[in-house]
Amino acid sequence: MAEMKNVATRDSYGSALKELGASAANLVVLDADLAGATKTSVFQKAYPDRHFDCGIAEANMINVAAGLSTMGLVPFAATFAMFAAGRAYEQVRNTVGYPHLNVKIGATHGGISVGEDGASHQCCEDFALMRTIPGMTVMCPADDVEARQMVKAAYEMEGPVYMRFGRAATPVFHDEGYQFQIGKGETLQDGTDIAIIATGIMVPEAIEAGKALAEAGISARVINMATIKPLDEELVLKAARECGKIITVEEHSVIGGLGEAVCSVLAENCPVPVKRIGVNDEFGHSGPAAALLKAFGLCADNIAAQAKKMLGK
Repeated sequence: MAEMKNVATRDSYGSALKELGASAANLVVLDADLAGATKTSVFQKAYPDRHFDCGIAEANMINVAAGLSTMGLVPFAATFAMFAAGRAYEQVRNTVGYPHLNVKIGATHGGISVGEDGASHQCCEDFALMRTIPGMTVMCPADDVEARQMVKAAYEMEGPVYMRFGRAATPVFHDEGYQFQIGKGETLQDGTDIAIIATGIMVPEAIEAGKALAEAGISARVINMATIKPLDEELVLKAARECGKIITVEEHSVIGGLGEAVCSVLAENCPVPVKRIGVNDEFGHSGPAAALLKAFGLCADNIAAQAKKMLGK
């Protein structure tokens, strides 16, 4: 484990684009008048001729990215998750997904932790929307190291990719030796009583919950599922067979996200009890990010409490 520090994965996105730009001459970056917030401004300062501000016109930005991809370029289109997955959904589906173009979408400010911006900007539906597009790869990194490697992996693969990055700074628990692979989950803590499968900024909370459960004499397996589609079905089924009970944790609606992806695999192959922790069919509201996450039960204390409840302890 690396020395613990806090970094927002949107910062990781910007730094990864800049680093990748040095060797990838065909990499171009598009933004929708939010380069300072999405951190693509880092790339813009280094490679101004390869950064395009499309203005507050997200749907048009996706169409421009689609066109650039047909010219041998690899476009990364960035804006808030609410606008990338929501406002531009039709263009993502029809202009990028349908022809299966090599466009990468970097969606920042996803989930409840957007905080004071409130429900209109707290996109908790993006995993669900992007999962329904055939051929779309959907990912959400847990920390700075994973986020930077994810950007590189997205560049190297052929086909459309949706990545969600967070606004709030979160703990960095991977060391630089970590090797991220698209479609592969990661077991962070082994256990046999219950498995906790988490994604994004919920992974550090799951780690803390696992530690708390261990102190209570409960053996919890903690899994980081950075790729939501394609899901690591083998790892999910292994956890189900060896642990018997599963909790999923995501900063997303319980409808259509990681939890439902896990439940679909289990229902068809290995039915076991599952508790989905996420946003329960409701909109968010304005407030400090940390307070909102706690209010919605997206915290280590609630994960541990739900695990004990499932185990009857």
